[in-house]
Amino acid sequence: MSVNKVILIGNLGKDPEVRFTQTGSAVANFSIATSEQWNDRDGKRQERTEWHNIVVWGKQAETCGQYLAKGRQVYVEGSIRTRSYDDKTGTKRYVTEIVAQRIRFLGGGGGTRMAPEMDAGGGAEETSGGAGGPPMSDDDIPF
Repeated sequence: MSVNKVILIGNLGKDPEVRFTQTGSAVANFSIATSEQWNDRDGKRQERTEWHNIVVWGKQAETCGQYLAKGRQVYVEGSIRTRSYDDKTGTKRYVTEIVAQRIRFLGGGGGTRMAPEMDAGGGAEETSGGAGGPPMSDDDIPF
């Protein structure tokens, strides 16, 4: 048995970018920051911030573009995916992303409008599992 599940609560570093594939599927990309704080051996307060790249598909992507803004706190549930692509110079690059299956807009931060909790299908009800988006080819990747 194996499990690939991620749960994050963090703040958006910038407004989501919503694009559409050639087949018309919406995809939103944004990054969120999570932070942890601790005291080191000398009692000095330390903090570490991690940035996570988030990908959201379908109706849920459109809703994220409408309601999320830089600074807004968000709950993200999804899975980790690593993909590769060739950059403009032909060098193979790798990127690790969280493909969101469930998004919940939380209070605080830049956005002031409230929206319902969204699952991967774009509905306000919870669903089980899901692939986190439609199957895609290299032609569907909007970046």
